[in-house]
Amino acid sequence: MALDLEEQEQVAELRAWWKQHGNLIVSVILAAALAFAGWQGWRWYQASQAAEAAAHFDALARAAQAGDAKALRDAAGTLIESYPRTFYASMAALVAARFHFERNDPKAAKAQLEWVLERGATDDFRDLARLRLAAILLDEKAYDEAIKLLDAPHAPAYDSQYAALRGDVLVARNQPAEARAAYKLALEKAAREQGQFRESVRMRLEALGG
Repeated sequence: MALDLEEQEQVAELRAWWKQHGNLIVSVILAAALAFAGWQGWRWYQASQAAEAAAHFDALARAAQAGDAKALRDAAGTLIESYPRTFYASMAALVAARFHFERNDPKAAKAQLEWVLERGATDDFRDLARLRLAAILLDEKAYDEAIKLLDAPHAPAYDSQYAALRGDVLVARNQPAEARAAYKLALEKAAREQGQFRESVRMRLEALGG
């Protein structure tokens, strides 16, 4: 059916507009499609990484329970090297640190904790690593280094544990007055649910004369 003059003019205007803007529109649509595909691909990649990391962490947990040092080192190494941004890598380093410390290998334990301090997935992991590293430094009589770690900013949820360990370091440094203040702060900050922890701190405080 033949177009009337007005329709012909509209078609001509549409063609002219498309000729001017068509490439831009196609580019925008293509970019949006690629962005969506990339986002979907990234989600799939993250899910895949998490699933693989979870499998390695399960192997690490089983190795720790069985006391298999080689299997634990292999699993922890894989997680730290290949999946460093996942929660599993940070958890693996913390588990490995405890494993090594309990087997009188503080050097290996410190290496794992220092990795968490530098690369931990969350502040919570870093706070825990700092606390455990300070405990090892206390055992090594590196009191100044331990105090420096315990004085670092940390989440309020860890205030009581940081203060209690600070008290232990101050006792070792023969600073009873400062230690008492630290233990009192630990009791003040401890939640009511921390019954065993509170009792332990209370006993240490009493040993210093309250």
